Order: sequence, then C-alpha cells, then structure tokens
Amino acid sequence: MIDSASRLREMHPSAIENAFALFLRVVAAYCLLFGILYWVRLIGLYDGSLWRFDLMPIHWQVAAVTLSVFFPFAAIGLWMLSSWGPVIWFICAVTEIVMYAGFPELFGSRPLIIVSHIVVALIYAAFRIVLHLKRRRAAH
Repeated sequence: MIDSASRLREMHPSAIENAFALFLRVVAAYCLLFGILYWVRLIGLYDGSLWRFDLMPIHWQVAAVTLSVFFPFAAIGLWMLSSWGPVIWFICAVTEIVMYAGFPELFGSRPLIIVSHIVVALIYAAFRIVLHLKRRRAAH
C-alpha cells in the first residue's frame, strides 16, 4: 500500500521537475515555430529564392517536407510531456545538423542552428541525469 507521504510527492512535482516541464514546453514552442517556417517555405508565402516547393531542388523538397511534418509533431509531444516528443525532436535536430554541417554546399551553413540543437540536447541530458539521480536517491 502506498503511504500518504509518497502519494503527496507524486501529486506535487519538485522544482527540478517543474523546470524540466517548462524547458520541454519552451523547446516545443521553438519546434512549432520551425515547423511553421518550413510550411511557409513549402506553400510559398515568402517571396524569396527557393521559397516555393516547385522551385526548390529535390534535396530541399525532401528536407522541407520531412521537417514541416516532424517539427510540429515534436512540438505536440514535447508540449504534452510525452516520452516520444524528445525522440521526434532528436530526429529533427539530427536531420538539420546533417543538412547544415554535413552538406553545407547543398543547404548552406547555419552554425547557429547546429549550436542551438547541441545546446538543447546537452540541457535535456543534464535534466535527465539530475532527475534520474533524484529518483534513485528517493528510492533508497
């Protein structure tokens, strides 16, 4: 039987758990923004070169279509604090890192996007480690 103290801890998340939830929701907002930017590119709302699907080279078409679907999907999962949200975000991040770091001659160089994905991944890993250690201490 669960005692009332452990039930109370489950009902009231700690400050680190609240901070982690806030962090995931901020990342979700950025994912939604990136998804919208890819959709803007696909439907041609912005009047720039290669900003319409029919004018894009095939490599941009594949990347833009994939990321325009995955980024909003990641945003939903992160906002709901689902376990699959960070997984989908990771797929998006790796895709963009490979695009901009691995193929700069095709996609251009975007070091800020690469660094931002790495920073988010490091912060996420730090939160997960701290939460794991906290739960491990609470179990003993």
